[in-house]
Amino acid sequence: MNNTITDTQFNFPGQKSVYKGKVREVYTLENDILVMIATDRLSAFDVVMPKGIPYKGQILNQIATTMMKATEDLVPNWLMATPDPNVAVGVACEPFKVEMVIRGYLTGHAAREYKAGKRFLCGVPMPHGMKEHDKFPHPIITPATKAEHGDHDEDISKEDIIARGIVSEDDYLVLEDYTQKLFQRGTEIASERGLILVDTKYEFGKTKEGKIVLIDEIHTPDSSRYFYSEGYEERQQNGEPQRQLSKEFVRQWLIQNNFQGLEGQTVPFMSDEYVESVSERYIELYEHITDSKFVKADVSNIIERIEKNVLNYLKSV
Repeated sequence: MNNTITDTQFNFPGQKSVYKGKVREVYTLENDILVMIATDRLSAFDVVMPKGIPYKGQILNQIATTMMKATEDLVPNWLMATPDPNVAVGVACEPFKVEMVIRGYLTGHAAREYKAGKRFLCGVPMPHGMKEHDKFPHPIITPATKAEHGDHDEDISKEDIIARGIVSEDDYLVLEDYTQKLFQRGTEIASERGLILVDTKYEFGKTKEGKIVLIDEIHTPDSSRYFYSEGYEERQQNGEPQRQLSKEFVRQWLIQNNFQGLEGQTVPFMSDEYVESVSERYIELYEHITDSKFVKADVSNIIERIEKNVLNYLKSV
């Protein structure tokens, strides 16, 4: 399908290397420039689905760049420009090998650990007497080591990160401070949209000058979980599931079709109708999170469009 982008093979001027993640493809150029392309690939349970989702890359890229601009007064970030709806260009950094996960509510992985009887997550205490989706007294930071080659990320404590030399103590204190500030701003933005920012993750890198900056995506439905504010309290009191705004709906569909990324399981068939429904759901997510109408980019030849826009931008740098 030429209206989705699931793989790229660009060769930009001054190109040094290419890294292909589950969703994003990162081209490193000379002069410490990164070109990050958000593809339409869909990942769930650490597995990339066989079909691309129309406009998904544009949605993730535009939410991330919108949120970077909305937080740049608090935390410096890597972003220089967005020359194409699917592309972000920024400063090359050395990424920290931890994801800074922050949780405002007992949801998802935290809730599963809690149900298993654990009262500490990544060395951080979780109060007794909570039920799923309750709000923590204060947001908790529960870092994860970044997985290599598709393995699952692993929980790790602040103390272990520092003791193992993954991040220095001085740098970690900066990451912690930035994470709390970003989550506070994200919570305020979500509240204005009638949403609750439940949990999210941030990634950081260090420039060659030694400056710590925010990198990758921020506050997107792939990296964050949102609840609708309306009815939250009532649902909690009645023990009802919360209305979520995230890609959880994809995970639930996969679970219903007997797939959780386990060995021997096969990804269920995704019909064109189902793919279209996922695309429509992502557009709905975009419009709720940004409080603006989604404008579909021209996808008649998306690869050609991206190449042209990036080359034109690079001429101006």
